[in-house]
Amino acid sequence: MAHLLPLRVFLSSQTQETPSKPLKLSKRSNNHKTSISTAKKGLLSPSHQMHKLNLEVSPHRAVSAVRLMRIEFGGAFADLLNEKGKGSGDNEMGYVERTLGFRTRDLDDRDLRLVTDIVGGTIRWRRYLDHLIGSLCHDESMFRSMEPLLLQILRIGFYEIVKLNMPPYAVVDENVKLAKVALRPGAGNMVNGILRKLVLVKENNSLPLPKLEGDSRAQARALATLYSHPVWMVRRWTKYLGQEEAIQLMMWNNSDPSFSLRANAAKGITRDDLVMQLNSLKVPHEVSLHLDDFVRVKIGLQNVIRAGLLKEGLCSVQDESAGLVVSVVDPQPGEDIIDCCAAPGGKTLYMASRLRGKGKVHAIDINKGRLRILKETAKLQKVDGVVDTIHADLRTFAENSPMKSGKVLLDAPCSGLGVLSKRADLRWNRRLEDMEQLKNLQDELLDAASTLVSSGGVLIYSTCSIDPEENEDRVEAFLVRHPEFRIDPVNRYVPSDFVTKQGFYFSDPVKHSLDGAFAACLVRT
Repeated sequence: MAHLLPLRVFLSSQTQETPSKPLKLSKRSNNHKTSISTAKKGLLSPSHQMHKLNLEVSPHRAVSAVRLMRIEFGGAFADLLNEKGKGSGDNEMGYVERTLGFRTRDLDDRDLRLVTDIVGGTIRWRRYLDHLIGSLCHDESMFRSMEPLLLQILRIGFYEIVKLNMPPYAVVDENVKLAKVALRPGAGNMVNGILRKLVLVKENNSLPLPKLEGDSRAQARALATLYSHPVWMVRRWTKYLGQEEAIQLMMWNNSDPSFSLRANAAKGITRDDLVMQLNSLKVPHEVSLHLDDFVRVKIGLQNVIRAGLLKEGLCSVQDESAGLVVSVVDPQPGEDIIDCCAAPGGKTLYMASRLRGKGKVHAIDINKGRLRILKETAKLQKVDGVVDTIHADLRTFAENSPMKSGKVLLDAPCSGLGVLSKRADLRWNRRLEDMEQLKNLQDELLDAASTLVSSGGVLIYSTCSIDPEENEDRVEAFLVRHPEFRIDPVNRYVPSDFVTKQGFYFSDPVKHSLDGAFAACLVRT
């Protein structure tokens, strides 16, 4: 049950979560069949000396290019904040130095924001950008054989010109400098020629983009390019949602994500306290309309991290859609709750805080390292007295354990198709074949979790997916296998706007401006 954290650990003792856990099924490169070792070939030349300081190269572009290389070929994270929690310019410049053989000036706050914007945006719009680059190259073979770093530099330049509307000739000049220093003069000349072509066609309003015409397959391919998603996702969403809603969903996925902060009531922090802190830090925010402990932040998360609010356990980064899943569980002081597949632990910790020191959350997960982090975070947030971690494969544990509970949460590994706004790289790491593997795993986990539910108790099944085959269809199949369970409508626990006709909880990214999430409450009769 290996799964990939939707948002990474901010600090060694601070966990953040989006709803559920997108499952990591396989590792493969995205558009290019290039290994990390192959990708590095040509990046260093004998003329590049380590520790060389170059003040002419734009620091945010050098960092962005190297980070994009690491994401595509080395498994790094798309969000600069996700790795160390500090947005550390020193760490990023260290990667530039080791990869390219030189340093630029240090990153300032503006540079860090630009790196976050450019890296996230370039990844989201990669298919769109590659289409434009390929169209403006001399021929297709030129694009297909392009060395990885050169392609990343072009993607950055195209994104800055087309999507960020930066002054075009400054973009051309800065990216040409980067290509010449990081690669060779000829690479700079190529960047110059291709970017100048882009500037010309953009000024003439004649970008070479596909037209939405032809049969459904042709239209899906065009939409996949225009909105930069895999074709299989476009076809799937068009099937389930219709073309108009599919386009709206892709537009949401390509938008800048917002984050929510949960005030840690277990440390005596109220939402009003958190709002005061945000005001003092001059971080724009909105209080949640749905949950009393939550505040939504669009920009300024770096300031929150630097101020130590997460490190001190005063708040956590957690989407409201995940908080509403906990509302469906409805933890009450004195209850024993089993949390299956608990890591990275956001829901575990929120449930624990709602127990108010009385009761227990038994957090089961197959990943020992993440359980250790969960345990450390529980201590930081002062809920360790009500959190019990269990290192086990749920399927094996359920077979051998006599443990029973009146409330069991299965926050299942899933495709993560509801969190593509925050997880910029996830769309390129998912395959259609993954869905069948996931559905089989979800069925196995549901069967295992059901054995832990006591008579009259409830099993809450949740995902961070918007796909009905992972949500409603899994519940329907489960009820056929387990007629001793029935659906308990969730309208008592969440606002009616989130309740489906079948009585399930569903957060629609477009409708609710939150991550996509699903939960079903199933009662053992």
